[in-house]
Order: sequence, then structure tokens, then C-alpha cells
Amino acid sequence: MRIVVGKDKLEMARLAADAAAAVIRKAIAERGAARIIVATGASQFEFLDALVKEPGIDWTKVTGFHLDEYVGLPVEHPASFRKYMRERFVSRTPQPMKAFHEVNGNAPDTAAECARLEALVREDQIDVACIGIGENGHIAFNDPPADFDTNAAYRVVPLDEKCRMQQVGEGWFASLDEVPRFAFSMTVKQIMWSRKIVCTVPDARKADAVKNGVEGPVTNRCPCSVLQLHPSCGLFLDPPAAAKLSGHATE
Repeated sequence: MRIVVGKDKLEMARLAADAAAAVIRKAIAERGAARIIVATGASQFEFLDALVKEPGIDWTKVTGFHLDEYVGLPVEHPASFRKYMRERFVSRTPQPMKAFHEVNGNAPDTAAECARLEALVREDQIDVACIGIGENGHIAFNDPPADFDTNAAYRVVPLDEKCRMQQVGEGWFASLDEVPRFAFSMTVKQIMWSRKIVCTVPDARKADAVKNGVEGPVTNRCPCSVLQLHPSCGLFLDPPAAAKLSGHATE
């Protein structure tokens, strides 16, 4: 795992966007297309802003997937990840993307929606997964104890209380009772099958998860620890998120 610490949140985002953009350009140059995964959440604001400004990307050759969405939450809700992706990413690329495959949180048949997404994401390998880490160490909505073994691409998963409280703390919901208890999530294995991973994690509230994920054992009790096993993962931090790391060289 390559660990890069920016001098502040903006530099962290720029460095992460540079890394992701390089993978996208290379995929287009070599294969004529790129396939990416893009995350949501407050931690990704600056990264997505930087990514859409990266020069030299032909977005008409880029197919995107997003990681997760709450079950039963309408797209008009301020916390909807479909709404987030449309406003903060898809509508802001300089050219329209080849495709962006949303997770339909309102799908009447959740199993059918997971199967639909799996068929799309399995058409070819993902070039770069642009993800974050939750306060509880989750990646996507794979809360602890995460399923490291399923070969499914997407599943409906329960959300633990710490994860749901994070959504309240970030201002997406007014109270814990308003936060859905289940979500569609890309699975751990599907994320790990990506050629490259760019993981962007700002803020002091993520410092414990970062330390446990980098310096602790690989365990489903800290889902992000699985990133230690990926052959090409870049972890991009700001100083508060990196504050508890010890004994690891950073750039």
C-alpha cells in the first residue's frame, strides 16, 4: 500500500485525483475505454471536484459505477447517493460520460437490482476504484463484520449504528431514526478485483480507522484492512487522518 499525505485536504484531493486520472488516461490509451468506481460522502467532495478538472481525459470513453445506495430512499432526498453523483460528478465532467450506472435504491426487487448491476460491472475489469473509508472502517457500505468471502458483486447489507451515526454527524439526516437500516453495497471482493484503488480519506474522525486499517491485522472487523492485500492501492490522507500512523513511510 502506497501512503501519501497531502499538506492539507485540498492537496490530498489533488494528488488522489492525479493518480486516478493517470489510470483513466492509460486505460483509454491502451484499450480505448476506462471503467471506474466512484464513491460518495463528505470525504469525497474535494476529490471529485479535482477529478472533473483533470486535463486530458476523454470522458466519452469512461463508464462509471457507484458503490452504494440506501434501500428505499428516494432520489430527491438530500442524502441520496444518486442525487450526489448526478450533482457532484456526472453533470460536471467536461463531456458526457459513456455511461454511469446508478444503484436504484427504489428498486422494487432488490435481488433483481443486484443481479442487474452485477451483469454490468462484470462485463470487464474495473480500471480504478475511487473509494473512501468510513469511521467504522467500512469500504462502500460493508460495515464490520464485513463479508470478505462472497463472490457477488452487489448485496443488500445492514448498516451498523456507528455508520448510521456518521451520516447524522455529516448532516445528511437530522436524526438516527431517519437513517435507513439497509443499503445496496458493492462487495469487498468486487472492489478488490479492480486493477487500481485510489482511497481518499480526510479528517481526524477517520484517524482510528486509518491506523487500524494500515497497521492492524487484516480482519473483517476493520473492513478497510483488506486494502493491505491489494497489489496496487494508494491511500491518500490529510494530516489529521494520518495523525495516528506510526512506523510507516509516507510521501
